[in-house]
Amino acid sequence: MEELKQRILAEGKARAEGGVVMVGSFLNHQMDPQLMMRCADEFAGLFKDQGINKIVTIEASGIAPAIMTGYKMNLPVVFIKKKNPKTVEESWKSWVWSFTRDDEVTVCIDRQFLTSSDRILFIDDFLADGHASGSVIDLCRQSGAQIIGMGFLVEKGFAKGGQFLRDHGINYHALATVDRINPDNSIVLR
Repeated sequence: MEELKQRILAEGKARAEGGVVMVGSFLNHQMDPQLMMRCADEFAGLFKDQGINKIVTIEASGIAPAIMTGYKMNLPVVFIKKKNPKTVEESWKSWVWSFTRDDEVTVCIDRQFLTSSDRILFIDDFLADGHASGSVIDLCRQSGAQIIGMGFLVEKGFAKGGQFLRDHGINYHALATVDRINPDNSIVLR
């Protein structure tokens, strides 16, 4: 998606050491809702007519594009929670490595909102090494839900996540792909 790519180049910051891409001015801290709606238009077009009945995301930065995609596709959106809330009686549980927290956290989803009758689209902000995607695959395996596709705003093409999803036969699309971060911390897009 050209508009997203231009915003990454104009406003994104990066650190070659650690492969960090920061897009806080329009995605992770401050959000541009018009851009998120246009990203949702892209996802809705990419995944239309595939029998999806639910959109799933993981807290927290994936929530806005997921909700807007749900709005565009007229589908409910379910959040995978980090930590098990007291309000959830029965949940499917998994673990995910959090890049931003540099820690492994428990994630869960209420069993009533992820069932064997669900055909899901997972939406998230970043695809890096595929840890969040792996937890979604695990939660769907536990519940019997079918993953129809995954959509990401930004893929770190230099990381392992894309290959991980291809190895698992997952249909995924990224709206922008960072090919590399140069030693001077400039971003190169695919």
